[in-house]
Amino acid sequence: MNKSFSRIALVGKVEDARVADSLALLAAHLLARGLAVAISRDMDLAGLPQGLDRRPVRELGQDADLIVAIGGDGTMLFAAQLALARNVPLLGVNRGRLGFLTDVLPDEMIASVDAVLEGRYETDRRDLLAATLAQADATSVTGRGLNDVVAQRQESGRMVELEVRIDGSFVNTHGGDGLVVASSTGSTAYALSCGGPIIHPALGAVVIAPISPHTLSDRPIVVQRECRIEIRLVARSGARAQVTCDGVRLGDLEAGARLEIGPAAERITLLHPKGHDYFRLLRSKLHWGRSGRTDSEEY
Repeated sequence: MNKSFSRIALVGKVEDARVADSLALLAAHLLARGLAVAISRDMDLAGLPQGLDRRPVRELGQDADLIVAIGGDGTMLFAAQLALARNVPLLGVNRGRLGFLTDVLPDEMIASVDAVLEGRYETDRRDLLAATLAQADATSVTGRGLNDVVAQRQESGRMVELEVRIDGSFVNTHGGDGLVVASSTGSTAYALSCGGPIIHPALGAVVIAPISPHTLSDRPIVVQRECRIEIRLVARSGARAQVTCDGVRLGDLEAGARLEIGPAAERITLLHPKGHDYFRLLRSKLHWGRSGRTDSEEY
């Protein structure tokens, strides 16, 4: 990707003072460079410069050349939904906690954004999951997930049973708290806490990870991206499952309904500073190589 960025949209939860400070600083810098800068019209933040384009948040991606997400990976996932229609590239500034997707450090924000504006960046195309929740009455709702699609029990204290088929072949009936179906990008998110593997984003595989399985032999599995995954609620389960896509609720998986997950036609484009190293990111976020005796390892 080699393009000019003249219209920049800024996304962030300004209720967090750290995000607010970074967003105001970046907005002023971009305006000083003569660029058009758009923010949500609902953003209530003192100290913002004059001349910003305030619009409904859902319209921020309509004519932007670049979206800068300031916050954590949740903010980046929200920004990805804004970018979908036109495949607007995303740059993430880490003001959250782990930040596997938001990899620009706050102290390097201005320099990193300037580098991107000048064409010095690396492009990273990420696959998405497509989810369709089809109810017994033939109604359906669809969603796209950069990280994952999750079917999780609603009632506390009750196990939910979910039947899984892949490309029409029966796989297993999973009893427990639910299932995470994660993209390679999402392998470092919820699926990781369920014992799933870390998958390099370029691999394009999909992880199916049980959440708190009732049987210890019920383990995560990895399948190719092109697989069609179908999840149904076992009728005798007596419990319902709620379906979310990147944390956004799609609806309830009830008796007679089915959740279908497969590859999305759309992709998301992430931008990274030059020299971006995925394995260095893993070492930093997961504290690999550190011990109680020394922190001298190179990160």
